[in-house]
Amino acid sequence: MNEKEDKGMTVTPQGPHAVLMVDDEPQACKWFARLYGGEFVVLTAGGAAEALALLAERGRDVAVLITDYSMPGRDGVALLSTVRRLYPHVARVLMSAYADKDVAMSAINLGQVESILEKPLDESLTRQVLQESLAASVERARQQHLIERRASALRETLGFLAHEVTSPLATVRGYLTAMRERHRDAPEGEEGVAHIEQQKPGDVLFMIEAAQRRAAYAQSLVSTFVQSARDASRGDASVSLLASDLVRSVEEEYPFEDGEAPWLSTDVSADFTLPGRRDLLYLVLCTLLKNALLAMRSNPPLQPGVSIALHRASPAPGLPVQACIRVSDNGPGIPPDVLRRLTVEPVTTRADSGGSGMGVLFCQRVMTSLGGVIDVRSDLGQGTAVTLYFPSAQEQSDLDKEAR
Repeated sequence: MNEKEDKGMTVTPQGPHAVLMVDDEPQACKWFARLYGGEFVVLTAGGAAEALALLAERGRDVAVLITDYSMPGRDGVALLSTVRRLYPHVARVLMSAYADKDVAMSAINLGQVESILEKPLDESLTRQVLQESLAASVERARQQHLIERRASALRETLGFLAHEVTSPLATVRGYLTAMRERHRDAPEGEEGVAHIEQQKPGDVLFMIEAAQRRAAYAQSLVSTFVQSARDASRGDASVSLLASDLVRSVEEEYPFEDGEAPWLSTDVSADFTLPGRRDLLYLVLCTLLKNALLAMRSNPPLQPGVSIALHRASPAPGLPVQACIRVSDNGPGIPPDVLRRLTVEPVTTRADSGGSGMGVLFCQRVMTSLGGVIDVRSDLGQGTAVTLYFPSAQEQSDLDKEAR
């Protein structure tokens, strides 16, 4: 029996699900498949070479490998040792006669074998071992999948973070270079005082304060990534975070250009608990705020304004109301052809000033990972509104159960 059948059609389960039985005696393979094939998806192989060839083709399907110890060519322990190295998700079971028991126990101590079944096989005990081994393999594969997903998310976040940190650090370097160029030798008798020429009063203090703000912002972005990496490495379920706390953090820590801080207004009256910690959501909100400020900086309206507000709204007609964060501005808006592609591919209206088009895509991926949705609406000349819709408590609970 190779796969389960449903109403005459072959149904192939996803992930590891099959038991591979390896024995050089054809009758033993047929007996095993007939006895356990009604409960498990059973594959058989007549030796180590045939088993490895089958695994090379269907390694993701195999959850349990059960093999005889005494076989010509390569014995069962050697086969399981190779499987442990090449297919770590596969649960490894050894069948052995009483005379081989010492060898089998040594293999267990070396970690090559996880369970031993003594021949002739006891039907009830074998069924129990197969059930437990199958469950262990499925869990092992699930854990490996989670690790791969976390690693992928960290790589993507690191790439985006590197881009985001470059801008404030380049500004800091520019200010320091300007001060170095304006440095003048101290007059005689004033060697302990630094002299930096100002083009206008307050120049130097402005550059120092601006550099401090950008350095602090870059540090907060790096801290965000470090926290994400720590959480991902240990599978941290994350502590609850109020949306109002997130908004206040962005309001206090974002490095506004001179005179731009008053553009921002916030409304946190419709507060709610966010899924997850400050880390990626902080980066998302900073990205959306930066996009809004840059859009207005290039073509400022008479009274520039950016709003970050907490709401409860429906993502679309007929859908239930959800908690959301809306970042809106009264800037120039987004051209329709760019708006259509914004959440599909990297696209930017600021390529000449270093824009990569990855910001909204990154925000969308973060929201998707949380079970949420991002909605971007814009009319030329009337500004842009980006809304982050978060899952309900029940939806988040269901997502957490799936993750576990």
